[in-house]
Amino acid sequence: MHLRKRILVTGGSGFLGSHLCERLLNEGHEVLCVDNFFSSARANVEEFLDNRRFELIRHDVTFPLFVEVDEIYNLACPASPIHYQHDPVQTIKTCVHGAINMLGLAKRLKARIYQASTSEVYGDPEIHPQTEDYWGHVNPNGIRSCYDEGKRCAEALFFSYWRQGGLPIKVGRIFNTYGPKMHPNDGRVVSNFIIQALKGEPITIYGDGSQTRSFCYVDDLIECMVRFMASPVDFIGPMNMGNPGEFTIRELAEKVVEMTGSKSVISYEPLPGDDPKQRKPDITLAREKLGWEPQVKLEDGLKKTITYFDEMLKQGMA
Repeated sequence: MHLRKRILVTGGSGFLGSHLCERLLNEGHEVLCVDNFFSSARANVEEFLDNRRFELIRHDVTFPLFVEVDEIYNLACPASPIHYQHDPVQTIKTCVHGAINMLGLAKRLKARIYQASTSEVYGDPEIHPQTEDYWGHVNPNGIRSCYDEGKRCAEALFFSYWRQGGLPIKVGRIFNTYGPKMHPNDGRVVSNFIIQALKGEPITIYGDGSQTRSFCYVDDLIECMVRFMASPVDFIGPMNMGNPGEFTIRELAEKVVEMTGSKSVISYEPLPGDDPKQRKPDITLAREKLGWEPQVKLEDGLKKTITYFDEMLKQGMA
């Protein structure tokens, strides 16, 4: 039996956070889940409330938090364009003040801390696939900049704390992830397409659908996160975390229609500003350092996600 730790997960009732809490509880750890429920659902963690090793605190990470823990996973931040553009000032504050507060806590506790960074730090990339040494192509004042630049600033903070004080950090750049517990109305393509297909509504594609994305099933992503946190202290990242399988948005839409047996037709809308044309992680580093590789095929992951949303719709929750 490995050592039981007390682990703080900020954004713990969000999509990724709730899966991470579950994994850590299953490993026997104590989990302190912190969330302000801005874009997450309490329902995502309700099943853990009876577990004596699980604690839920309603808190906004833009304010300091005084707790005693062994490790910190900083996942707090709305991650879909609809949510992070709804209150762009709060998004930047969550990225920047949240990082400062969590780094301050980690420094006081001498705790290892993981930052959930994002493929958005690459912006609309000019190299393909994206490697960790690519500096990105980001519009610093566009509609996505509150998130893109907020996350880039958070990375700068993490590396500054590491250089200046030797803080044990881990910075992981997460690419598109999907699976059960996604927010049904977060505007991301997987949840959008599945809900539209199940309801028999037209499937909305922005642009001509030729833009590409890589989709990583949530269990694979959490496995990578946990391995990264347990890796040697001198391996700090940044490290890409995602599935290098690449699909056009049109391919995804057609696959969802086929798998749901839907009568939905595809409708095309204008492309929003600064929408990246290509996204695909180079995961050489994760393969070499962690021996990690995504295991779940897109069809298998979609099947589980479709089942989840189908249940939600039947219960009138989406």
